[in-house]
Amino acid sequence: MATTTSSTAVAEAISRIPDPEIPVITIADLGILREVEVDEEARHVVATITPTYSGCPAMEAIADRIRWEAEALGYRADVRSRLSPAWTTDWMTDEGRAALERFGIAPPGKVVEGGGRGPVPVQLQRHVVVCPHCGSEDTTEIAHFGSTACKALRRCTVCREPFDEFKAI
Repeated sequence: MATTTSSTAVAEAISRIPDPEIPVITIADLGILREVEVDEEARHVVATITPTYSGCPAMEAIADRIRWEAEALGYRADVRSRLSPAWTTDWMTDEGRAALERFGIAPPGKVVEGGGRGPVPVQLQRHVVVCPHCGSEDTTEIAHFGSTACKALRRCTVCREPFDEFKAI
């Protein structure tokens, strides 16, 4: 067990943990890792995570992996869940969005401006999702829920390939 690991190394190791349902994106790039506090003297880490939605089955696996990564570097870890503010796909990094697209998952668009407060504007336009395989905007939704609850299943009408769309929340 390492005893000279810096707090930066522990925080970086935790931030690089892949999402168990979509392993091409890290929990930091997904935006669910909200904070990592490291007490060097006590060799203790407190990581705060926000689930993508209530009841997300991946949260326990993520908490276990955070504890494992910290212990591997000689730290004890507590994992806390923060439900407010609710997670939004706007917290995803550009690197995370690009990783989803490279993997064949259409990344989410931006959520309504104004932080979700106040009236929701009605937009009379078609929901456009670009095919991550060929780049066509001519896609249709096959099923509102895909391989996980946070994704929809779509098909491109040009290349005919099915793909997941990470829903904007």
